[in-house]
Amino acid sequence: MITDFLSSAFFRLKAPFRARPKIDIDDVSSFLKHSRGVIHVGANKGQERYLYDSLGLDVLWIEPIPTICKRLRRNVAGFRKQRVLEALLLDQPGTQVVLHVANNGGASSSIFDFKLHTDIWPDVRYTHDLPLTSKTLPGLLHESGIEVGRYDALLIDTQGSELLILQGARDILSAFRFIQVEAADFAAYDGAATTSQITTFLNEAGFRFLSSRRLAVHDGGGTYCDMVFEAAA
Repeated sequence: MITDFLSSAFFRLKAPFRARPKIDIDDVSSFLKHSRGVIHVGANKGQERYLYDSLGLDVLWIEPIPTICKRLRRNVAGFRKQRVLEALLLDQPGTQVVLHVANNGGASSSIFDFKLHTDIWPDVRYTHDLPLTSKTLPGLLHESGIEVGRYDALLIDTQGSELLILQGARDILSAFRFIQVEAADFAAYDGAATTSQITTFLNEAGFRFLSSRRLAVHDGGGTYCDMVFEAAA
């Protein structure tokens, strides 16, 4: 009986390791090899958790949707260097906002209405609204007792509110060596900041453009991409 118990326990422990995906770091993500920790805003279900773990990074995931956040916590429970906080970040704390929750597992959820986004992904739609109160990144870190110095990379993927989050984090941006932002150079969401607006802000904050990766193309012109910036000094 003891043998059977140990055997079954062994296979339960082995299963997660057999399920680990092959890790492939592309050119855009290669900056993570030179990072010690990452704050990932717009975490969704933590799809990058294996990549971050393979690099030994300290990770702070930030996700605003309670049901998605619950699943995220389960997904990263076995990674001792990864932590989850539930919050919606903007440029000001205490702002009452409505988050439109999307039907693709929450991945396209945004505080903005769809615009040209539906031309590229016509099957994606909002299913319901979620009223939330905003926080800023510095405020969230302070109330959670987290030192920003543990992390030197900031990744933001929040479907149009990236610039607002950066503006709210202006006072701590100098703590980061790398910043990755997902954005479009066309009006994917109504009122969302474009790649040029984000680039201008980060240039003025002391960051230089490092690399980009095209994610999608709009038939009328324009691209969706991940952009990586590095502190100039």
